[in-house]
Amino acid sequence: MSEEQPKKMSEFAELTEAASTVDNETQRMESEETTTHIAEGGWFPYPPSRPARLIPPIALAYIGDAVYEVAVRQYLLSKPNMRPNHLHRSATGLVSAKAQSRILTGIEPELTEEERDMVRQGRNAKSGSVPKNADVLEYRHATALECLIGYLYSSGQHDRMIALIGRGIEHAEQQAQSSTK
Repeated sequence: MSEEQPKKMSEFAELTEAASTVDNETQRMESEETTTHIAEGGWFPYPPSRPARLIPPIALAYIGDAVYEVAVRQYLLSKPNMRPNHLHRSATGLVSAKAQSRILTGIEPELTEEERDMVRQGRNAKSGSVPKNADVLEYRHATALECLIGYLYSSGQHDRMIALIGRGIEHAEQQAQSSTK
């Protein structure tokens, strides 16, 4: 072995160690970014591609629909009657366009100006589809509620989102009870 080979092997080992350190640092930074996103803006490690204010209202409604559906299902699981048919009927009563429209009407007085602006954008958004079981106005209001929930979720305002969803469910439950009396 020549004198140069051990020197080259030593340099190679140093470069390998440096590359490993860079890889570890990159992984640590990505992990911190993921943790920050989960803490600030979402439940999963996939942050939005842009700030929530710049996401199109229909895209906010898309994620808002899913988040609202999970909230309703979790709410229903907190109740004593968990028969599948009952769960389905109860969920439908809270997630239908008609129900979401009523919920929005119930929580609107509590909304901030920023939230009202999101509702307006969601209501005016063109979804490209025609509602099957609701009139156009109810459908637009449901989209507005979903847009608001999507905005609050994507901007990391989870406490506010949870509070509004909770009040909305309470409002819908009260209306359902008063209509059955």
